[in-house]
Amino acid sequence: MTEFSLAGRRVYVAGHRGMVGSAVVRRLESDGVEVVTATRQQADLRDPAAVTAFLEDTKPDVVVVAAAKVGGILANDTYPADFLYENLMIEANLIHGAFKSGTEKLLFLGSSCIYPKVSPQPIPEDALLTGPLESTNEWYAIAKIAGIKLCQAYRKQHGVDYISAMPSNLYGPNDYFDPEKSHVIPALLRRFHEAEQRGDATVTCWGTGTPRREFLYVDDLADACVFLLESYSGYEHVNVGTGDDITIKELAETVKSVTGFNGDIAWDTSKPDGTMLKRMDVSRINELGWKATTPFPVGLEKAYHWYLENPIRT
Repeated sequence: MTEFSLAGRRVYVAGHRGMVGSAVVRRLESDGVEVVTATRQQADLRDPAAVTAFLEDTKPDVVVVAAAKVGGILANDTYPADFLYENLMIEANLIHGAFKSGTEKLLFLGSSCIYPKVSPQPIPEDALLTGPLESTNEWYAIAKIAGIKLCQAYRKQHGVDYISAMPSNLYGPNDYFDPEKSHVIPALLRRFHEAEQRGDATVTCWGTGTPRREFLYVDDLADACVFLLESYSGYEHVNVGTGDDITIKELAETVKSVTGFNGDIAWDTSKPDGTMLKRMDVSRINELGWKATTPFPVGLEKAYHWYLENPIRT
């Protein structure tokens, strides 16, 4: 295990307005770490010249790449070019810009969708690139795989301390709650909440409800990011998750309970399920000394209360 203290260092969090980036900022600021951020007007992350200029001007000691174009199955399927192009540009500009500006350490955040559609369960890190991807989000996955490989390439060629972490499905404060373009938890929370408000008799969910998913509260991920920055320096990416999973049907029932919806749940089996089973092997990060601490029902309650207090974020 390596030791790299963030105390006294300036950390640039790319994507600070998103769910992940804002959680990382909260975590760093709670430790008294100086955080650097930039709006799109200050540095459009798709523009290599703008990113390079910003990083050379601010010269952060550490960069956290939490910026990405994200969305659920429908968004990925509808905008494949946008998801591939924009994510490739964002990560390439940040990683190369960090190198040019002399950044001491960089953490790239990916997604569990990088793994093949058919993988060992739980999914170990070495399952990467061992089979075809899930077709519903392959564009995003390919971009994230490229980010991992770019960090490894800069580490191999230039000896820089660039690392990658792959979180499982995330949820929590500052998420997007668009019922069609968001991920499954915020989409369901909003759908069930609005159905309860209208007095609907039924809420219809996609698929069969049988796929199993692992969900990680975003503040736990932020804690893991700080842990990895200070404790890990390696070529291979690291899975971050809880090591537990639930069915989508169990998720819907829990959301129903949290939101107080009293009607029935119907399943539209004409819609895709996506990957049937996806739980990550988190033994590597557990052995390093980190484990998630937020129980799922507790995290879901927090996410729902945040949504109630911030209804405009859609």
